[in-house]
Parts: sequence; C-alpha cells; structure tokens
Amino acid sequence: MSRSFGAESTTEDVLAGVDLTGKRILITGVSAGLGAETARALVAHGADVVGTARNLDKARAATGLVRGRGRLDLIALDLASLASVRAAADALLADGRPFDVIIANAGVMATPQGRTTDGFETQFGTNHLGHFVLVNRIASLLRPGGRVVMLSSAGHHSADVDLDDPDFDRTPYDPFVAYGRSKTATILFAVEFDRRHRDRGIRATAVHPGVILTELVRHMSEDATQDLMISLAAREAEGETAFALKTIPQGAATSVWAAAVAGAEAIGGRYCLDCHVAAVDDETADGVRSYALDPAHARDLWATSEAMTGERF
Repeated sequence: MSRSFGAESTTEDVLAGVDLTGKRILITGVSAGLGAETARALVAHGADVVGTARNLDKARAATGLVRGRGRLDLIALDLASLASVRAAADALLADGRPFDVIIANAGVMATPQGRTTDGFETQFGTNHLGHFVLVNRIASLLRPGGRVVMLSSAGHHSADVDLDDPDFDRTPYDPFVAYGRSKTATILFAVEFDRRHRDRGIRATAVHPGVILTELVRHMSEDATQDLMISLAAREAEGETAFALKTIPQGAATSVWAAAVAGAEAIGGRYCLDCHVAAVDDETADGVRSYALDPAHARDLWATSEAMTGERF
C-alpha cells in the first residue's frame, strides 16, 4: 500500500523501510544544508553517493558523520565555471560507472549582481546553465529507469525566464527576479529533459524543498533576511503552505521522495512540493506557474542554453 507524506515529513519518514543497496546517486552541492542531509539519508539506506562541492574540505567537514550501508565519494565541481563542469563530467565519464539518479541540488540565491567565470549572470549561470551542461554531458551514464531531480523553488513565481535578456544586459537587476528566472529555468529544463529521455525510461522532475534557513541566504543582509522572514510568516498565516519554515530533514524530504519513492510516471516532467505533485496554479504559492511547464517554452530555453554554452545535446 502506498504511503502518503506531506510538508512535515522528513527524509527518514520518506525512506522508512526503503533499501537503496546497489543504487548509485549523484548529488551536487553536498558541503552544507540540504545537500549534506540528502547524502546522509541516502547513504544511510544503502545508496552509493557521489557528492560534488566547490570546496572539498568544507564538504568533508559537512559530511564527516555520513554513515550507512552505502558510501560517499566527493568530487570537485564549481557550477559557476563551465571549465570545472566539463572537467567533472569528463572524470565521471572516464570512470564509467552508471547512476540511477542525479539530484541537482546546488545553487545560489539573491546574489549581488555579478557574472560567472564564463560571463553569465551569476544565478542563471550557476543554477541553470552549470547544471544544464553537467547533466547533459553525463546523461549517458543514467541507467534505464533512472531519474533526474532538479531543485527549483516557489521563487519561480517571481519571474519567468527572459530569453531575450538572460544576463540582465538591458534589464535593471533585481536579485529576487534573477533568482526566480533561474528557478523557472530549472523546471523548464526538467520538462524538456524528461521529453527527450522518457523513451528509455529516464524521467526528470523539479522540486520545491520549502523554506529552510541554510547557507542559501548568505548573500542577503541581516535586514533583508528579517524582512523575508516577516513576509514568509504573513504568507503562511494566509494559508500559503509553500512558505512554511521547514527543518533541513523536512526540506530534503521531497528530493529524496522524488529520487527513490515516488512513481516515475507521476513525477516525470512535473513540479513537486511537500512530497506530492503540485497542480498548475497561476494565483497561489502552493502550485506551479503554467509558464514553467510550457513544453514550447522549455524547448526554446534549451536552444538558448545551447547557444549560450556553445554545446549541443
């Protein structure tokens, strides 16, 4: 009998009784927060995990207590540098061992206006384009029946992607608009990746982990963080559960659920939150905006991303 989970479910709730022995899973961004907890939970239940991080010393410290029937290996990866992304992908391809799941967890939020090593707007370049190149380059390593889980956010409600000005060359920069664009892009990437790979049984989905106070807010001032918390509390009081504050194990639960528990057909090409598939909703926070699941829009973003990165997949 299937079990139901919700906003308060933790990684341990979701994985209770689940044996992941023999599964191999890649997780980006395991040096703190959700990534470290996702790795911990999956290894504890038997999975072999490859975790990526910009700073391997920091990742070793964050994952030092990861224990279980599985194992954790770490590799260097800076999503804000396509040279680093390509080097990591080449190393994984040379190793040749397949993956059952890729969890694109790493990301940045509300950064000051800036550029990646390759000249892309920081949030779009890191959250979307870095993962776009990484996941596509190693897609051949995914076993039939595999999954890709993209971490998005309810922040996608704040902005659709702007394919005419992705780097804010002509648009006044706003850190939360840029964040929203990048998180809409992660959903659209899942939609198109799912369309391209479903025939061999590989499905892709995007998830909103919830609101968790992790290092993701490190670029925000104390006043900005306080203002955000007041706003979130008000929205939760109005019944918008997508903005309820979660613990880290609760925040990582939807990623783990989508990776190892949910039905592939149910989540493929969809957006999930609180361990369930969200409805299309252009009004409230507890759903996904229609522009983020538009297949034609997803194909256009794919073409733009190929042009920006100079790679065709």
